[in-house]
Amino acid sequence: MTDTLIEHVSDTAFWIAHYRALESERPDALFHDPLAGLLAGDRGRQIARAMPRPMMTAWAVVIRTCIIDDYVRFAILGAGLDTRPYRMNLLNSLVWVEVDYPDVIEFKEKRLSVEIPQCQLARVKLDLANLSERRQMLASAHARSKKMLVLTEGVVPYLSIEEGGSLADDLRTLDHTCYWVAEYFSPEVIRYRERLMGQKMHNAPFRFKPKDWFGFFAEHGWHPKETRYLAEEARRLHRSIQLPFLSRVILTVRGVLASNERRVAFRRSVAYVMFERGTGRAGLP
Repeated sequence: MTDTLIEHVSDTAFWIAHYRALESERPDALFHDPLAGLLAGDRGRQIARAMPRPMMTAWAVVIRTCIIDDYVRFAILGAGLDTRPYRMNLLNSLVWVEVDYPDVIEFKEKRLSVEIPQCQLARVKLDLANLSERRQMLASAHARSKKMLVLTEGVVPYLSIEEGGSLADDLRTLDHTCYWVAEYFSPEVIRYRERLMGQKMHNAPFRFKPKDWFGFFAEHGWHPKETRYLAEEARRLHRSIQLPFLSRVILTVRGVLASNERRVAFRRSVAYVMFERGTGRAGLP
């Protein structure tokens, strides 16, 4: 049963919402998402129980949420089981467009039917792999805005190289799209995820594995304006991973024995990057 809990990429949204709900219950919570538990429900709890290393996932979700919350204070185009239009203090004039699979949008509209967003919220039922509908949706969003930030939280890793390039090119053609937020995973982290969760995530594998991640986006006209690494952001927020004692000892010993280059690479293995439109390959971190 546990091997089929995640039947589609969209199921991961329940998993992530569960950890946002847990964070919101902490007395020292870094953010409060009162609707996350409503969305996650039993489905989110079941997936979380079935997955290995829950403390690591919980930590990553919390830190990534804090990073993206900061980025989102510009504008947004994103979806999943995100609740930012409801929980953040946003301008009423902000137009927030959510795009996701039809079943996800329908589920979300039903669960949040009595909730009132803080900004102008629109939802679009769409499979981003459908090129013609995607381009029509982007053109519509572009036409109604003066400045857009695109958030593809939890999207790009599940795309193929070709699909990622197509999306990057589509966004690049829209001159109102000033910024784009996407997640970075080092090759080591992707291999670790495959070893740890490969069987449980076989219906939602990471497919986006360019040899040069930042170079890939540069070739498609996107350059990093700001890069926030999870480990460094966690240190700033004073929120370390709550690991079992033995795991902490092992990591500490490995850190002492590792070279400085290796320690830096470890700290910078996962990040959320705000890209801006540009040309050429200059400015890579």
